Amino acid sequence: MKYVVVLCDGMADYPVPALGGKTPMEVAKKPHIDALAKSAQVGLVRTVAKGMKPGSDVANMSVMGFDPALYYTGRSPLEAASIGVALRDTDVTLRTNLVTLSDEPDFADKTMVDYCAGDISSEEAAVLIRDVQAHFGNEEFTFYPGVSYRHCLVWANGTTELGAMTPPHDISGRVVGPYLSTSPNAEKLVAMMRESYAFLKDHPVNRARVDAGKRPANAIWLWGEGKKPMLPTFESLFGKTGAVISAVDLLKGIAKCAGMRAPEVEGATGYIDTNFEGKARAAVEALQDGCDLAYIHLEAPDECGHRNEPENKVKSIEAIDSRVLPIVLEGLEALGEDYKIMLLPDHPTPIVTRTHASDPVPYLIYQKSRAQKGVSTINEQTAAATGVFIEHGPDIMKRFLEEA
Repeated sequence: MKYVVVLCDGMADYPVPALGGKTPMEVAKKPHIDALAKSAQVGLVRTVAKGMKPGSDVANMSVMGFDPALYYTGRSPLEAASIGVALRDTDVTLRTNLVTLSDEPDFADKTMVDYCAGDISSEEAAVLIRDVQAHFGNEEFTFYPGVSYRHCLVWANGTTELGAMTPPHDISGRVVGPYLSTSPNAEKLVAMMRESYAFLKDHPVNRARVDAGKRPANAIWLWGEGKKPMLPTFESLFGKTGAVISAVDLLKGIAKCAGMRAPEVEGATGYIDTNFEGKARAAVEALQDGCDLAYIHLEAPDECGHRNEPENKVKSIEAIDSRVLPIVLEGLEALGEDYKIMLLPDHPTPIVTRTHASDPVPYLIYQKSRAQKGVSTINEQTAAATGVFIEHGPDIMKRFLEEA
């Protein structure tokens, strides 16, 4: 048996006025996904436990079968693992976003114009983070470059008791002052954020971006604090080997901590311009090379939700259907074994709020050799109408792997 998870990050949504009061899943043309849904188990699963923040970290860990209540130590440590940062037990890490802020004189009066600085390239970002390290780095603080706008700060002998370190994608278009932590423990971090604007706004990389009509990465924003992760391996939990195919450090970090492969895919960006076909081929190659399970993480729907791009969110779902599923299905058929496919979001990223939500999400589990009575098209409403509901998110991986 071979297993494929198609994780459509942030795909679930609320009704969108710009889409005639429908959700992107309802509007998208997705014949391959719906064909699976017709013969699959379909229902809802709560991937974010009550009381937990609806981040992709907690939600993906849950889908992968790792109970966040037992294993979650923060988002940034997982990303640090992805880029090869060796953490000590006394280290604290923080996600370091490169963001675009407005130009009011007082930092607290600035607006979060863009949490991803116009999707800055990794090459440009590496120059900025190198200079951020030269400016702020010392025995206590070390910055490491990641991918695009996503980077890492390691704080030696730091603390996770920092008050509210708000994710920047949660405050798009808002004045940042109310979202700056007032905890004494966070004073140094907030001071670096404030000073970073003065340091970065006239940086040569940003002057070139402005001249080219692009948004500058004129500040750092720190959040997602955590300590060294302690995940068991996926194989020790489930007796299966696996690979995670993703463009983002978070998912690669979970994979590395869980003893799973994390192949690099050229042109994988985490947005709608990603190399969808390359990700699908990497998943098939992992299965051909002996992996039992391939977990394909597709970030594009989530990014479109954060950016208030309903048409692009529809297009991203359609791209997954037309550019990922055919390659995966053809590859599975060529292997000549029975196979199962699970397709779902990790959490909703509603267009109307532009941030994550904790609502249960629709899922399908399809097995080639065991057709079930599913639904004619899968979306938030049809999944709820089946009455099938998994309350404890980490149970879905067990159900996927263990039910014959």
